[in-house]
Amino acid sequence: MAMSLVMIVKDEAANLARTLDSVQGVVSEIIVVDTGSRDDTVAIAQSYGAKVSHVDWVNDFAAARNASLGYATGDWVLVLDADEVLLPATAQLLQRLDQGQPLGDVAAEDLLALNLLRLELGAPQAPYTLITRCFRRLPDITFTRPYHETVDDSVAALQEANPRWQVITLGEVALHHTGYDPAVVVQRGKFERARTTMEAYLAYHPDDSYLLNKLAALYVASDQAAAALPLLNRALDQPDTLDELTRYELHYHRALAQAAHPDRAARDYQAALDQPIPAILKLGAWINYGSLKKDQGDLAGAIELFQQAVDTDPSLAIAHYNLGTAHRARGYLDEAIAAYRQAIALNPQYPEAYQNLGVALYKLGQLPEALQSFQRAIALYDAIAPATAASLRQGVMSLGIPVSLLAQAGFM
Repeated sequence: MAMSLVMIVKDEAANLARTLDSVQGVVSEIIVVDTGSRDDTVAIAQSYGAKVSHVDWVNDFAAARNASLGYATGDWVLVLDADEVLLPATAQLLQRLDQGQPLGDVAAEDLLALNLLRLELGAPQAPYTLITRCFRRLPDITFTRPYHETVDDSVAALQEANPRWQVITLGEVALHHTGYDPAVVVQRGKFERARTTMEAYLAYHPDDSYLLNKLAALYVASDQAAAALPLLNRALDQPDTLDELTRYELHYHRALAQAAHPDRAARDYQAALDQPIPAILKLGAWINYGSLKKDQGDLAGAIELFQQAVDTDPSLAIAHYNLGTAHRARGYLDEAIAAYRQAIALNPQYPEAYQNLGVALYKLGQLPEALQSFQRAIALYDAIAPATAASLRQGVMSLGIPVSLLAQAGFM
């Protein structure tokens, strides 16, 4: 068997080589469809031996994806974007699949598609998504929807027609993705492009719960909760058509949109957490629901939720940080300090963690250590929020700490 890498690209000279390096030895051919690059994207693709074609952009990602599938010749298709990187462990697994070896208890000949876990770099609260990006090259597997396009509908139809087809969800992170970093989104104008594309599609498909959810999420992210809520309510009024992951996201996004109504938000967070989806995808709900409980004074409940997030993903710095804030609010300073230090170990550029660590150390009378943490927080804030840095410096100076210690720590 053979595997084809299939990509659509535009002006990705800064990223493309990294993506193509990650699939070396995994794919037998590279298909790149360019939608109008003006940089060196095409030349870079050709330097890797890619078969490059060109299509006109019609504001429809599914159309471009399906055009790219038409150039593939492999038995399997791996679909990547230029801001994604395939991780080595998954590359080895795909090589075994390409050799016809079974995956777990599923024989290669019965496997239809793989759901890949993607780490969204720069998205700290809900950093994982699940996407179907590796599947058999069959004429019936096509992408649908012009934005947030997927093959899920066609894969489900094939499974319904032939129950022997299996879809496997890989438990480990398979891809790293930089496209959801807020700075990248703003830089590339993705918000406006996504909004107009999805709104145009929904004008003709008003009950598409999947895209109602995605557009609502966009509104929530841009602080337009009032625009998001009608879309979320409309989608949740169609429970029989919802898969578990979409239902989770709808409740999660509605909880975020109802932040001004804590009781309603709490019900939606709980409904989200009740969905039978992989635990790694529930991190956002655990963290935000925990923050809500903390604000309501339910510190034990907040600690329980934050701890679930920590247990599910020990590498998530924000989960440790939030656990620390709940412990500190409850008066458990030693536990708070341990949690803050773990957050800092995972993310050394975390000013809030240094600041809160400084407060906890100060309360325990460990003044030199507290001042060291405050200074680190101030230095980090200086680069991103100078006014916050100045306010923190002034606050530390007013704590009544001996002048000699302040001078020794560089505050005077």
